[in-house]
Amino acid sequence: MPKMKTHSGAKKRFKITGSGKVMRRKANLNHILEKKAPARKRRLEGNFELAPGDAARARRQLGI
Repeated sequence: MPKMKTHSGAKKRFKITGSGKVMRRKANLNHILEKKAPARKRRLEGNFELAPGDAARARRQLGI
């Protein structure tokens, strides 16, 4: 049986930390930024841990 391929969309969106957490970015910080308040843009910065149920699905898609 051939190996399962990694889901290309998942590998661009999720990162696995050394301790095994699945990290993601928040939405709404890619375009049309001019009308968004600076405080809102700051709130959307950084990486956040994926919810447990979603993390299980992301791990499957990443082949982990």
